[in-house]
Amino acid sequence: MKTFRASEPRLPAKLADESPTRDRVAQSILEEGPSTAATLAKRLNLTPAAVRRHLDGLLEEGAIEAREQRVPGPRGRGRPAKVFALTNEGREAFDQDYDDLAVEALRFLAETAGDDAVMAFARRRVGELETKYEKMLAGVPRSERPQVLAQALTGDGYAASVRSTPGSDQVCQHHCPVAHVAEEFPQLCEAETEVFARLLGSHVQRLATIAHGDGLCTTNVPFPVGSTTPTTTEAKSTTKDRRDTT
Repeated sequence: MKTFRASEPRLPAKLADESPTRDRVAQSILEEGPSTAATLAKRLNLTPAAVRRHLDGLLEEGAIEAREQRVPGPRGRGRPAKVFALTNEGREAFDQDYDDLAVEALRFLAETAGDDAVMAFARRRVGELETKYEKMLAGVPRSERPQVLAQALTGDGYAASVRSTPGSDQVCQHHCPVAHVAEEFPQLCEAETEVFARLLGSHVQRLATIAHGDGLCTTNVPFPVGSTTPTTTEAKSTTKDRRDTT
């Protein structure tokens, strides 16, 4: 039996039986977040008709859902394009075989030892990552740490990238292996956010989480005091170079 790494998602049998191209479409939505059919076609070098066919298949299987695209600022004429996002069932295909067991274990811990014990467990869980990433970030200028952190997260299967906004960088995680567990136990997200703040040497703020139904986990990292321009390096969420289309 093939063993899958954290960075190598495993589709359920009913999806794995479909063409490898359909797997690529699902993987692209996972890594890049909710996407339009046109964006997927361009990103994967496919025809619009081919993308639509695979999207229809994924919709039928319940692996993705169509949403109205959020457009900042005043809307123009016409209906906004639809974006396609992974559903809970679609996310379950990516390394989440032990969710039920984990939830049961944490429920038992909460009932017998209280919420503080759950938080202690969450902090211990991410403590190993903190120790590992501290070595990677040692000596890295503060302004460059979000990119290095995203690269490290990607190496551990979180499909992370960085995007710049006025006044801050945002570390975006397109995959979370404990998303379903974190729905019931947000302490997992809180502990991770604490670690990010220490690693980045900055106050950070979680703007969105997969556990709460968002398309990705977004952590806002303000630029260092006195810095007015964003860094230009972007962490890659795949081993293939890509352009930031956002």
